[in-house]
Amino acid sequence: MRALSSFLYGLLAYLASAATLLYFIGFSGNLWVPRSVDVGPGAGWMQAVGTDVALLVLFGVQHSMMARGGFKRWWAQWVPPVIERSTFVVATCVVLVVMFRLWVPIDAPVVWRVENKAIAALLWGLFGLGWLVALVSTFLLDHFELFGLRQVHAGLTGRTAPRSEFRTPLFYRYVRHPLYVGFLVSFWSVPVMTFGRLLFALGFSAYILIGVAFEERDLLMQFGERYRAYRRQVGMLVPRGRASRRASRPVSEVGDR
Repeated sequence: MRALSSFLYGLLAYLASAATLLYFIGFSGNLWVPRSVDVGPGAGWMQAVGTDVALLVLFGVQHSMMARGGFKRWWAQWVPPVIERSTFVVATCVVLVVMFRLWVPIDAPVVWRVENKAIAALLWGLFGLGWLVALVSTFLLDHFELFGLRQVHAGLTGRTAPRSEFRTPLFYRYVRHPLYVGFLVSFWSVPVMTFGRLLFALGFSAYILIGVAFEERDLLMQFGERYRAYRRQVGMLVPRGRASRRASRPVSEVGDR
C-alpha cells in the first residue's frame, strides 16, 4: 500500500507539474491565461516592483536550496527517497502558483515594441523554439526521472531505479546546459517587452546564471576529471565551435531541478 500511495502521489505530482508548466508558458508570454506578467490587478509602482522581486527571490531560494545535497540529506529524515523528487516538484509547483496569483503588473513605459510583422513573427517563433528545446532536453536526459515518475514506478514494481549515466546526446554535444538555453531564448524573445516582463526575464536569467554555478560545482564533485574535460570542450550556454563527441552527460540537470 505504501508503494502504491507513493506511486499515486508521484503521478499526481507529475500531472500538476505539467499543468503548472503549461500555465508558466502562457504567463511568461501573456498568452491564453487570465493572469500573466502584464495582465492582472495593478498596484503602485514601488509595491509592484517589490512584490515581483520578492516572488522571484522566493522561487530562486526554493529551487536552489531544495536541489542541494545537504538539504536532501537533511529532509531525508522525513521524506522517503522514493518520493523526494516528486515532493521537490510539488514544492516548485506551489511556489509558481503563488507567483501566478500574486504577481503584480508594472505600470511603466514599454521597453521595446516590434512593429514589423515579420520580425514579430520571428520572435514568437524563437519563443516557441526555446520552450521546445527545453522540453526535448528533458527527454534527452531522463524526463520521467526529472519529474519523479521513474522513482515512484521503481518503488511500485520493486525495482532499483537505474543510476544516471554520463553522456552527451544531441544538444549536450554543443552546450552543457541546453535546458537553460531554451529558457533564456524564450524569456527574451517577445515582440513587446514591458517593464514587468523585463523584470521577469532579468530575474529568471539571474537565477539561471547563479544556478549554473552551483550545478557546475556539484558536477565537478560528482564526476571529477571527466566533467572537467567536458567543460573544457563544450561551452556552458554558448557553443564553442565543433560539437563534442565525448560520451558524457551532465546529470545535474536531472538532479538539481
